[in-house]
Amino acid sequence: MKDKVLLFINGDTPKSFPDLGNYNLIACTDGAFHYLKELNFPLEKLDFISGDFDSHSGADENIYHEKFIHTPDQERTDFYKALEIILEKGYKNVDVFGGSGGEQDHFLGNLTVAFGFKEKMNIKFYDEFSEYYFIPKNFVINGVKDKIISLYPFPFAENITTKGLKWALNNQDANMTTDMLTRNFAVEDEVLIEYKKGDLLFFAGKRRF
Repeated sequence: MKDKVLLFINGDTPKSFPDLGNYNLIACTDGAFHYLKELNFPLEKLDFISGDFDSHSGADENIYHEKFIHTPDQERTDFYKALEIILEKGYKNVDVFGGSGGEQDHFLGNLTVAFGFKEKMNIKFYDEFSEYYFIPKNFVINGVKDKIISLYPFPFAENITTKGLKWALNNQDANMTTDMLTRNFAVEDEVLIEYKKGDLLFFAGKRRF
């Protein structure tokens, strides 16, 4: 059985949707529910919608009311609370759409939330520009030749070594306040990244050509 969740949150509206058949749980926050309706997303595919629902009214909300999970805690973001629900349901692999764009403090907040869950879940963000996520100390990705690759220390990473990138790193340390490891690109189909300490946020963007 697949252990994969599709989660929509309230950032930029997705330009397209992934294959829904690849997921065995599909969910959204209440803010994302608004744009899913506007995009004619098949709302019956949603397993739950979480949030405080202060802004909800109308026929769709009545039809799908049984899928609502009320999460009024103002100390946690809607994204955080949705991940808690997903974890309680026993799922650990989550693809997130709508994590970037909009107000940039929300984007940074979403990264911080994902960082806090990274030992419990595998969270990947997708937008129209790239996919991005925190990677383990030994990481391999395939199918990326000619794609723009960026690494972002969060807040630092030590002894970074790469293979398959145009500008290779060899036991390099990096800190978010001083080092730019962005806008590299893959010259091989397979890219390997290793580091000894800290955390790295990995971005795979569109192909350069």
